[in-house]
Amino acid sequence: MSDRFVSFRNPSGQGLKPGWFIGVGIFFVLLGMLAWTDVVTTTLASVVILGVLLIMAGMAQVLQSFMHRGLSVSGQWLSGIMGIFYIIAGLLMIEEPATGSVFLTAVLAGCLIFAGLSRTFWAAGHRGLSTWWTAAASGLVTLLVGILLYATLPWSGLSLFGTLIAVELIFAGIAAILFGMSLRKNAL
Repeated sequence: MSDRFVSFRNPSGQGLKPGWFIGVGIFFVLLGMLAWTDVVTTTLASVVILGVLLIMAGMAQVLQSFMHRGLSVSGQWLSGIMGIFYIIAGLLMIEEPATGSVFLTAVLAGCLIFAGLSRTFWAAGHRGLSTWWTAAASGLVTLLVGILLYATLPWSGLSLFGTLIAVELIFAGIAAILFGMSLRKNAL
């Protein structure tokens, strides 16, 4: 491995503060546990935040569309209309976060179903490879997850994103704690 990569990885841990990693990790785990106690509220809050971000993006899109005088008039208006759609979508998500979370989950379920079918058919077309069955199994699992998400709507829509956020925070926190403990151990 070249010195260029070693300097980025900082394997010695010099300059890194183990206590900060441990503290941030504990904070993340606590946030994850809090999110886990009420995944519906966490889901709804995340949808509202997504709505705010869509409104901000829409406003930027509308402003940007009229800042470029070199575009054709139809190009300007098309860009502006796209921004207006962003704003409307954001307002709808803020107004009805439960409906927004169910809609997002339905879209995700559709994507998973399509991806699962695509991967399974792709694997079936490559049966000459010794590990074709792993791609087929992966496709079938993805298909099953998509079908289960869709079949359990609207309940899955109200809890899915909150659950994913809680799990991510807990695992990120555990990773940070273990990293900090490893740094502390190497410093001794």
